Amino acid sequence: MSSTSAPSEADGLAFAGLRRQASLVASGEVSSIELVDTALRRIAAAQPDLNAFRTVRADAARAEAAEADRRRAEGESAALLGVPIAIKDDMDLAGETTAFGCAGEFAGKACDGEVARRLRAAGAVIVGKTTSPEFGQWPITEGPAFGQTRNPWSLAHTPGGSSGGSAAAVAAGLVPAAMGSDGAGSVRIPAAWTHLVGIKPQRGRVSTWPDAEAFQGLTCNGPLARTVDDAALLLDAVAGAHPGDRHTPRPPAEPFAESARRAAPGRLRIALSFRIPFSLAPARLDARVRASTERLATVLEGLGHEIVEADPFYGPIGVTFLPRSLVGLRDWSRRVPDIALLDPRTRHNVAMGRWVGGPLLGLARALERPLRAQVGRIFRRADVILAPTTAQPPLPVGAIDGLGGWATDKVIVGACPYAWPWNILGWPGVNVPAGLTADGLPLGAQLLGPGGSEPRLLALAAQLESVERWHERRPPYVG
Repeated sequence: MSSTSAPSEADGLAFAGLRRQASLVASGEVSSIELVDTALRRIAAAQPDLNAFRTVRADAARAEAAEADRRRAEGESAALLGVPIAIKDDMDLAGETTAFGCAGEFAGKACDGEVARRLRAAGAVIVGKTTSPEFGQWPITEGPAFGQTRNPWSLAHTPGGSSGGSAAAVAAGLVPAAMGSDGAGSVRIPAAWTHLVGIKPQRGRVSTWPDAEAFQGLTCNGPLARTVDDAALLLDAVAGAHPGDRHTPRPPAEPFAESARRAAPGRLRIALSFRIPFSLAPARLDARVRASTERLATVLEGLGHEIVEADPFYGPIGVTFLPRSLVGLRDWSRRVPDIALLDPRTRHNVAMGRWVGGPLLGLARALERPLRAQVGRIFRRADVILAPTTAQPPLPVGAIDGLGGWATDKVIVGACPYAWPWNILGWPGVNVPAGLTADGLPLGAQLLGPGGSEPRLLALAAQLESVERWHERRPPYVG
């Protein structure tokens, strides 16, 4: 369906947003069955074009929607009661597989992971699991196990990755919000390339259980939504620790949605940073991405903030990423039914993970504390960093097809060199839409802060949204 046609009533409901949909169910104006049926119809219609879902739970979701309506009629309330939500296919959901982008016959999970458990506790109806490249390695959501996921802003381009299915589903109005995971930018990058808000929270803010930590602490689970308020509302629903978690940050002083809805961070000093952290593959910032980030800096200055040009000192941070990432791939490879079905590049990375899993991994983990001190010195001069989320606009579908390992690395690092340091540090970051290219491709910028700074980042993002009104734009393809 093209956005050039008159929006239908179903379109209006689909794009109402997470909070509004929850309010409509709570008031009885709309039933959960109606919301879930709308989502399922849109998913089915869009799947041949967008291919955003790996698994769709049509029958189970309808049954859960009916139960949500019964609970509401009996006077129950919950933050997301009866609202359809999607989760990424690296998160366990009882009765469904967790293939994480891989081919093969996987067994269904016996119980929910902590994200799914908390979503159910909040009353959400999980309609399905979204696509991801193998083990979330690439910022392009494609693979032989499921095909190519496409961007609703341009079907010739990727929505990014590795949470590309979640991003495509939200951008096209298939669901009001979705969960993704971010191990090197995998929430922020697809949010940038699909005109969404994407939150990478503080490490441990959202449990990765049944893993005590994911990818040696690199990966955090986080929400994607069209507005800051919706993303914060979803973050509130899933935030919290499992008793087995390795990382348990202090809870915020107030719900994240309260910080977002206040949209009053006070006058801040914001460091505008374009430095690309060192990595083995080359990267160059596209002039259109730079201009879009500079434009946001001007908007923030107009809102009363002080903008200074300043870069964190990243130093040797890049050498600590690969051991942690590769060992994470090695660990995930033990869960697949047949490693021979994996992409040759994945099998090579898994083999490397077996080699670096000893002293090199220990050194990489030990360097995290001094790296935090080193990079964190920027926050003596600034409260927040504003930086590009990616170095390039969305890549074409098939951009890494048929490439070898090093050629693939050059493509993905060249496009996405900015996000991964914050995964090493474990600190929060928020992607905000930064506009569109002349040919209609979305661009994003990230607001970055030190440990525990989500409330400030969300308030600043919401203040920016109040001026930018990015949620009022819809992609050409809307399901």
